[in-house]
Amino acid sequence: MTESTQTAVPADDSFEALFEAQGAMIKEGEVVQGVVLSIDPEQVLVDVGSKSEGMVATWEFADSDGIARIQVGQKVDVLVEKAESDEGTIVLSKEKADRLRVWDQLSSAYDGSDVVEGVITGRVKGGLSVNLNGVKAFLPGSQVDLRPVRNLDRMIGESHKFKIIKFNKRRGNIVLSRRALLETERQSLRQKTLEILQEGLVVEGIVKNLTDYGAFIDLGGIDGLLHITDMSWGRVSHPSELFQVGDQVRVRVLKFDADSERVSLGLKQTQPDPWGDVAARYPIGLRIKGKVVSLADYGAFVELEPGIEGLIHISEMSWTKRVKHPSKVVAIGDEVDVLVLDVDEPNRKISLGMKQVEPNPWAMLEERYPPGTTVKGAVRNVTNFGVFVGIEEGIDGLVHVSDISWTQKVRDPKDLYKKGDEVEAVVLKVDIESEKFSLGIKQMQRNPWEEIPEKYPVGTKISGKATSIADFGVFVEIEEGIEGLVYASEIGQDVDNPRDAVKEGDEVEALVVRIDTSEQKVALSMRAVHDREQRAAIQRVAKQAGSEKATLGDLLSRDALDQLTGGDSD
Repeated sequence: MTESTQTAVPADDSFEALFEAQGAMIKEGEVVQGVVLSIDPEQVLVDVGSKSEGMVATWEFADSDGIARIQVGQKVDVLVEKAESDEGTIVLSKEKADRLRVWDQLSSAYDGSDVVEGVITGRVKGGLSVNLNGVKAFLPGSQVDLRPVRNLDRMIGESHKFKIIKFNKRRGNIVLSRRALLETERQSLRQKTLEILQEGLVVEGIVKNLTDYGAFIDLGGIDGLLHITDMSWGRVSHPSELFQVGDQVRVRVLKFDADSERVSLGLKQTQPDPWGDVAARYPIGLRIKGKVVSLADYGAFVELEPGIEGLIHISEMSWTKRVKHPSKVVAIGDEVDVLVLDVDEPNRKISLGMKQVEPNPWAMLEERYPPGTTVKGAVRNVTNFGVFVGIEEGIDGLVHVSDISWTQKVRDPKDLYKKGDEVEAVVLKVDIESEKFSLGIKQMQRNPWEEIPEKYPVGTKISGKATSIADFGVFVEIEEGIEGLVYASEIGQDVDNPRDAVKEGDEVEALVVRIDTSEQKVALSMRAVHDREQRAAIQRVAKQAGSEKATLGDLLSRDALDQLTGGDSD
């Protein structure tokens, strides 16, 4: 023992008696207050009273920086680990005294449901480890927050307040809950928020969670939904483009149902509507640049400014190309030059055109190819109504089925043409507005119908083959490609069904009774041939009888009739 700790011993008392007297005053496991007597790098000498001194390791006084901030004369609480060591001093511990004091404080906090504060130090199975002033406690994952936390590691090193929900000093077991405190705070905030919440009110909140369809905003004890369509006047593909969890936002209450406590929020409603004066800012005919933000089968959507989009219809992308899909012309992200074609402000629609910023090739086409011009080109496509002929890049002319031949009945152009065939045709018409180029192949030759009235004047007797028979008459080939029609009434007397009088392939004699070159029709009469022959026969008989001064009765006599009918007057 040092001089400072030596005690005067009565002559009649033994050493054992003195030890028992000191032991009665200083008990092992007890926390006592002492005074620092001396300090060296290894140990600190502490006077704990009752003429007793003890040693405490210097490192037990070290702070977070590793420096023992202690002074001689300073009072400290220490735990008596041994009432007497081999060296005759008391073994003391400041660290264990601090720990016991903390346990007592934690016990009081648990009994009184008080809040404690600690630092999250690491991940453990099922949750997190928390340091409560040197005492280790467990924070279950379910008690970390009001909602499950996916990344617990991000909380390591953070200081938080907790509530002790389980406490066992003997086993050294402490279980904490942060969620219990948050629920209490949230309930208090909830009541205050519900009292002031109303539609139209602009409030501040914190982004709590993001989904594909929107963001949940904590308004203070109650969550509101900010739908993706109410985030911006512009296009938003996902809420993460604008927000992160924890962001503070200023939103407007769009709808509030006090019974269900459902709140719908809007962010764009806190900003001016860009469509308010869009017609003035984007007049028809304005040329402007924009960015392609979306593609559809029928066109491309172009952003002119945040919140303002226009549509380039697929038909407005090119003067000459047949665009099957917008992706063949533009891609998302492309910057394009467009012309404003129409503005529908009430319906928030702007029609845009790409081809209008380039010269219209159809406007110059009429000058280069006036009607009557002969052109050559390859067959690009054949349909049942005509043949498309390539004139120049992106410009096709159509030869309608009716303009293929003057005389041939073309039922399907595919019987005459195929893709790649070289064709020569005449320009009939260029329609700039409808972008149609009409061609004719038959016009390369003279119209044979123009000669028909001269070759077959009305009254001419023709002989031809019956090509087809219908209920209404017989078609007779006058010459190659030219047919006439003998109506059923012109076949002969007492003929109800043309098929009873004529068969296909029969040689037919008929008179031309009418010609319509514009309609390319020739009307024929078989009966007229018979009638004319009858009149001729009568005239011959009359001429012969006239020399003998025959009467009308004579002309109708049996002999005359025999001549007209071939002797079959009966």
